[in-house]
Amino acid sequence: MPLPREPHAWRLADLLDGICPAGLPGGPDGERLVSALTLDSRAAVPGALFFACQGTQVHGLAFADEAVCRGAAAILAEPTADWPAESLALVQARTGVPTLGVVDLPVRIGAIADRFFGEPSAGIQVFGVAGSNGKTTVTHLLAQTLAPELRCGVLGTVGNGFPGELTAATDTPDAVGLQGMLAGLRRQGATAIAMEVSSHAWDRFRTQGVRFTHAVLTNLSRECSDHHGDAGERAGAGGWLFRTEGLRWAVLDLDDPCYAEVLRGLAPGVQVAGYSLRADVRPPSRCDLWVRAAAVQPRPAGLELRVETSRGQGVLQVPLLGTFNGANLLAVIAVLLGRGASLEEVLPALAQVRGVPGRMEPFGGDGVPLVVVDYAHTPDALEKALTSLRLHGCRSVISVVGCGGDRDQGKRPLMGAIAERLSDALILTDDNPRTESGDAIVAQILEGVSRPDTIRVERQRGLAIRRAIAIAGRGDAVLVAGKGHETTQDLGDLKVHFSDRAQVVEALREWREGHH
Repeated sequence: MPLPREPHAWRLADLLDGICPAGLPGGPDGERLVSALTLDSRAAVPGALFFACQGTQVHGLAFADEAVCRGAAAILAEPTADWPAESLALVQARTGVPTLGVVDLPVRIGAIADRFFGEPSAGIQVFGVAGSNGKTTVTHLLAQTLAPELRCGVLGTVGNGFPGELTAATDTPDAVGLQGMLAGLRRQGATAIAMEVSSHAWDRFRTQGVRFTHAVLTNLSRECSDHHGDAGERAGAGGWLFRTEGLRWAVLDLDDPCYAEVLRGLAPGVQVAGYSLRADVRPPSRCDLWVRAAAVQPRPAGLELRVETSRGQGVLQVPLLGTFNGANLLAVIAVLLGRGASLEEVLPALAQVRGVPGRMEPFGGDGVPLVVVDYAHTPDALEKALTSLRLHGCRSVISVVGCGGDRDQGKRPLMGAIAERLSDALILTDDNPRTESGDAIVAQILEGVSRPDTIRVERQRGLAIRRAIAIAGRGDAVLVAGKGHETTQDLGDLKVHFSDRAQVVEALREWREGHH
């Protein structure tokens, strides 16, 4: 990820001291000045340190000449069987810049970037949130409720920045980009960061060098099983966040079977908070505090939670749709209580939160159909969204559902079955087909339905949304699932501007004009 240069340059030897193996680099090579970092040869600038790692198909050293032509001052390379030490020497001889082999280079890049950017996560509170669902909502709720005590930035799927001032997230930043973002937020006055963290191994490399003070586990369901197998393996995949050095608090979803494995891996000094939607939950003995919902009551405009904690009890009324958001709210309460806030302070602060764009985001209602835009793109998330929507008093539910291309195909019939079972009417459409045939994707979704003749297919997503809203009446609800906050549609070689949220606003305007 290309980044602006920092106002200072590092001696290469100082930048790598204590991070890379002893003896690297020495002599004149160590005096080289590094004023930028990059993993992308196309983003190299004069004075850049180019990290050449083994990619999924090609090694970064294949692009060494391009990086040097653009001004790279040195190259750190990951040795492999195809690129042994002798090959690195040939690259150095050809390019004329130091090309240093570093074992486990991907693991070390985060620490190098952390030093280069001045240790941006040191001295602030960093809340890492891991799990299949709920990461975005928890990070945004945390950022809102920590104010005004802390100016909390957000890094995640919807965008990066501060609440109400987010910059759209186009790509997941690499280790260099992440440290650069942290440094940028620090310069803007951030005293805390709430950050979504994937369980995937590459994310572990990406976040090396980040000093997490709090780790929150939402859940580890099918999304993780696609990569990590059974519950024990999934817990190990997500659990690395909870083993980071310096962690103060682990906040665990006691309703997820993976929590016990994560708990066993915690260092002795880490404090533990547990939360649960079950009123009869028995927290593990290691819990320093616990939070549970004695009741979660859906209301037409939000949720009412009767909250019980090891530090008191109370009632929370919050303008969020979806009973599953009860778990997200409990996670935030647990974090805030662990920081020393009282329940009497926490509940009024949470009552003022705003929802997250594209996460059970409501439009309409009050005399017109209620339309909810949600990012649900897994079977678990879709089932939760539809089940919860019905509980908010909707007369009938119409769903607009699709599945992304070049992704897990096994979930498509599962999502079809769930959408058919929990909807009164269902329209299948394109999500982001990417390089796959949209017709083929729809056909796989239809494999899961029992009555395909009752399902309408409209591949043009904008038209599908309009048709769903047009057939809805007062008191009905429409769920537009899959893309949430996204503002583009990926059609393979073609990326077009498209927003479910904008389409819904326009379709509701048309509905009002037709129902005077």
